Amino acid sequence: MTYGPTHQADPRPRPAAHPAPTPLRVGVILSDHFTLSAFALFIDHLRLAADEGDRSRPVKVQWSVMSATPEPLRASCGVLTTPTSGLIDPKQLDYVVVVGGVLHAGRQINEATERYLRRAADAGTRLVGLCTGSFILCRIGLMAGRRACVSWYHYQDFLDEFPDQDVVADQLFVADGDRITCAGGAGTADLACHLIERHIGWSAAQKASQVLLFDRARGGGEAQPHPPMAEKVREPRVRRALLLMEQNLAVPLPIAHVAEKLNLSTRQFERLFHATLGVSPATAYRRMRLRYAHWLIGNTDRSVTDIAHAAGFADCAHFSRQFKEAYGASPSGQRRMAEPEPDISNIASHRVYS
Repeated sequence: MTYGPTHQADPRPRPAAHPAPTPLRVGVILSDHFTLSAFALFIDHLRLAADEGDRSRPVKVQWSVMSATPEPLRASCGVLTTPTSGLIDPKQLDYVVVVGGVLHAGRQINEATERYLRRAADAGTRLVGLCTGSFILCRIGLMAGRRACVSWYHYQDFLDEFPDQDVVADQLFVADGDRITCAGGAGTADLACHLIERHIGWSAAQKASQVLLFDRARGGGEAQPHPPMAEKVREPRVRRALLLMEQNLAVPLPIAHVAEKLNLSTRQFERLFHATLGVSPATAYRRMRLRYAHWLIGNTDRSVTDIAHAAGFADCAHFSRQFKEAYGASPSGQRRMAEPEPDISNIASHRVYS
């Protein structure tokens, strides 16, 4: 029996309904004593990009704080974060993000999480290491054949632990195939914007960045904020060159190699350095190494020979002559006088000559 009026089917074809776009799916793993700022900046950018306005609905992006156990996870500052889910099937995720933190002797993630990360790698899910998350991925063998990015602050720690790993510390983040590693800090915001722009669009990335009062999103290849030696240098390529030099004091890089890293010819590089600092790259590099040696003389009991090698001088007699010319006393004499380190942060005005 039919109730009510009957209607003939409309023969005209109806337009096909457009399926809702698949949201970007991100699972986050927090290590023991994770860095709260790296986690918060990354997630808050995803939150702002996921919905219109500031409604925080996980529409265009979905994220979960995953853990093998339900216990709260402690940040390095002591704040506790409760997981929102167990370890999700990695095939259901676009990215698994590992947030590192304080480097310490204890285990940063448990065995169940290590097994999960290996399973995610086998499934082809892209793995991201934030802050010292790159250390975690390397420790469980998931960065073989790929470049890792770390903070200049942890560069030597990384080299000591992974001497055969290809690593950079002069960029904000590095995407190498299905692995992305980020130096941490404010760079996590830039990486979040990079992923948002890639999967959702530039306007969503811009919105998230502007709401959080970031001036602009930086590309992964931009230089990390520099250590003190380069803090007064505004030219970005010279800043990056000084950072590369700072990270390679014991075995100095050839100047041509540094120039190549900046996509410059050696001649262009020399001209840029002279225009910016008034000295050659080789002179700036030598002053940097002497500055490091001076610090070692005043702050350690290492032998002069050991300090000379640590500062990249194979010939101890040559090192002593260069040191005396720079500081007015031999390394041994400087140690006896125990004077505070003079301010030679202005490379161009220091007394070592080429």
